[in-house]
Amino acid sequence: MVQRLKTVYEQEVIKQLMTRFQYKNIHEVPKLKKITVNRGLGEAAQNAKILEASVKEITEITGQKAIVTRAKKAIAGFKLRQDMPIGVMVTLRGDYMYAFLDRLINLSLPRIRDFRGITAKSFDGRGNYNLGLKEQLIFPEVDYDGIEQIRGMDISIVTTAKTDQEGLALLKSLGMPFAES
Repeated sequence: MVQRLKTVYEQEVIKQLMTRFQYKNIHEVPKLKKITVNRGLGEAAQNAKILEASVKEITEITGQKAIVTRAKKAIAGFKLRQDMPIGVMVTLRGDYMYAFLDRLINLSLPRIRDFRGITAKSFDGRGNYNLGLKEQLIFPEVDYDGIEQIRGMDISIVTTAKTDQEGLALLKSLGMPFAES
């Protein structure tokens, strides 16, 4: 099934960006590469139940099985040993990526309390955007009664854009609700 956001990109966004940035070749137009959803769980080292619940939650939200991230090296100050589970993450590409971004833009972000748009200052200098969410309840897939604790997550949107202006134009034309600043 072709995702709605992908057809919007192919039919409208490419034309808009080609005229705005005067690209000579269609392959110069920035596009989405991947979306990474990450949740750090420092307390998962002591409680395995938290880890299982987070894997289940992130899997429900993204539609793809989450993997457990493990500590690369031991850090005594954090009571952390090598290979201890410390988080969960998912890397989305292709149709899963477009489906998740569509749900994020149209369903989840508007459900944030006092939402006036997301900041345009979270670009990394190379056209990639990072977004931090404080709670998982904004996603309609998450059952309010089924969660133990409110936890946030980090979402990284990786694009082929070379500059932040190109990345901003790409995400704006896909419908990302940036705040007017």
